[in-house]
Amino acid sequence: AKAMQELVLYYLRERITAGNDKIKHLIITDTQEWFLFDAQDFFKHIGSDKKLVEDFEEFERGAADGKSTDYFYKKIAKPAIAKIANELTFTYFDLRNFKKIVESDDKEVIKKLIPLYKILSPEHLLKLPFANDSNTLDKKFYAELLHLIGLHEVGKTKKTIERLPDGKRNAGSLLENTIEKLDSTNKIRRLPNIKQYGETYQVQLETVALELVITWVNRILFLKLLEAQLISYHKGNTDYAFLNYEKLHDYDEVEVLFFEVLAKQIADRSDFNIQAFGKVPYLNSSLFEPTELEDVTIEISSLRDRYTLPLLSTTVLKDTNGKRQTGERNTLEYFFTFLDAYDFASEGTEDMQKQQKSIINASVLGLIFEKINGYKDGSFFTPGFITMYMCRETLRRAVLQKFNDAKGWNCTNFKDLKEDLKDFIKAQPDRGTARKEANRIVNSLKICDPAVGSGHFLVSALNEIIVIKYDLDILQDEQNNRIDDYILKIENDELIVENAEHRTLFKYQIQNPKSLRIQKMLFQEKKTIIENCLFGVDINPNSVKICRLRLWIELLKNAYYKPNNELETLPNIDINIKCGNSLISRYALDEDLKKALKKHKITIPQYKNAVSKYRQAKTKTEKWAMLDLINTIKTDFKSTIYQNSDEQKKLKTLLGKRLLIENKAEVGDLFQKMSKSAIAKDLKKVNDSIDKLEMQIDDIKNNKIYLNAFEWRFEFPEVLDNNGNFVGFDVVIG
Repeated sequence: AKAMQELVLYYLRERITAGNDKIKHLIITDTQEWFLFDAQDFFKHIGSDKKLVEDFEEFERGAADGKSTDYFYKKIAKPAIAKIANELTFTYFDLRNFKKIVESDDKEVIKKLIPLYKILSPEHLLKLPFANDSNTLDKKFYAELLHLIGLHEVGKTKKTIERLPDGKRNAGSLLENTIEKLDSTNKIRRLPNIKQYGETYQVQLETVALELVITWVNRILFLKLLEAQLISYHKGNTDYAFLNYEKLHDYDEVEVLFFEVLAKQIADRSDFNIQAFGKVPYLNSSLFEPTELEDVTIEISSLRDRYTLPLLSTTVLKDTNGKRQTGERNTLEYFFTFLDAYDFASEGTEDMQKQQKSIINASVLGLIFEKINGYKDGSFFTPGFITMYMCRETLRRAVLQKFNDAKGWNCTNFKDLKEDLKDFIKAQPDRGTARKEANRIVNSLKICDPAVGSGHFLVSALNEIIVIKYDLDILQDEQNNRIDDYILKIENDELIVENAEHRTLFKYQIQNPKSLRIQKMLFQEKKTIIENCLFGVDINPNSVKICRLRLWIELLKNAYYKPNNELETLPNIDINIKCGNSLISRYALDEDLKKALKKHKITIPQYKNAVSKYRQAKTKTEKWAMLDLINTIKTDFKSTIYQNSDEQKKLKTLLGKRLLIENKAEVGDLFQKMSKSAIAKDLKKVNDSIDKLEMQIDDIKNNKIYLNAFEWRFEFPEVLDNNGNFVGFDVVIG
């Protein structure tokens, strides 16, 4: 009571006398018991009490009956507090009640500290804004990863990434190690269309090496997420850890992990690999198949193992006393130890750690690789709050239109759609089948990002579609039971799944059937949407790889164990994300596919079925067979289109014209109308036209035409409410 009276006096002196209107909270504590008052609530009941303020000002002037603080406490503060004793709200806790929790080693028990941590956080006490984007760059992780690769960031306003300059390069970095090996073996000279990697040999060397390094680092980071997830699934059992220097002590072992472990079903692995990596699942992902570039140049096993790398001066690695480590480490050992210093397992969950590890999630990795992809030109990563807003606004309108078209409805907004859909489902004899039909309508959406980058927009779209289904009450499990025991929403560009009763975040538990039901539903929904709805194109092959990786990671988040105790495999979604120039079209959009397909007696539905079979293929043999069929059809399609193209027709005309001129040159002009010099001049002119046209056709075949007639314009004007308050962004795309 005495402390409360003191608090009133101190508050009035700060608020009234000093004019400080920046107070956020007021606290009474003896370091064990804590009482927290919100400053706005305190002002409402104390600072706005005119009688109290007048008495306080009179006391401060020395005009009151008493001048001691004891007089203020008993005669002024006490009666004022009594009036609002049942109205003034506060938060109370006693730290002694948390003693057993702090001393516990049980991770689930330790989680009970999370509310206390939130209460005492600067964001709460000082009312600071939360980060408005889950894709916030972890600068320390980014800087040290660049150091391991052999790159650095330069520039102030426009930041670009470059190879370290001469004199500062480390032979042990992944990039320099790769460049040295490529140079010594002359492998890049075997590459077809080598000019696509740059005009000079040195640029080609750097470009090819960086593409290889990004492929390898992609795989390793994906595996780090997989490892963290497996350990989390098995309640912290470190037997599931496999990405460390003890198991992988050289680059040969890393390649074995890629291609002889992850690329093979467990039954097909060698006895040695089963013994060494028995807990590593088979994922069926083309991420763990050699790329065309690796086939022609080198694989990771070609790198020199003996090289070391100096630790970054700001390294995250610390000794047992918490002091930053110095010196040099074997590069591979350094890489794995560096990754272990971060938390890859806490995405989408509230967690408490004994060690203070920064969380690295898929979004952060996407941002990092978007920046690395920009390399010498720089890049722009669209913030999460923009992609989240764009997806919410555009996809909900698109879904509304899909249902209006499919059902002949006339819904004008999402609320009307939900009501009409509710009535439709109620009227059906089998509501599960009715919801399945509604899901098919949503799944008919087709979203293509023409400059896909790291796939951030597609991931935002993926999450939004799932939440749209939940908001429409059509999200259901494989038994057609509606998901009503969990709440799904998007916060900070992340999909959040909460238990509806306890409001706790969903966490997959292997032995829990209810947990499996939700995990399986999320995996199948993501798989269906990624396969049927999401497509992307990028001119940068590294972007394409990273986008595919991001989508695989989204599926990996909800991978579940099947009855045979094997993790569900990932589909071959690489076919949806293509490398190309989205500003040009080789064929007309209404081009007839039937002629090309007819040659192989294949219909369009059969071609679609081949694509579907490729996505679902469980073995390499099956996948390669489908890919060969698809590529054969595409080749025939190209040939058919080329034969009927305007360029080919012009070429045939010019070839015929050249033949006539050559005949004239041979036998002479019967009517003597043209001299030999005139004939030669005509022949040169037509040959020049043929050469030019053949070059154009070759460019079309190799997708080398870049049209400058297109300009994409994205505007994000602010939207204000009637009171002039910011509510969001409008989106203008031109």
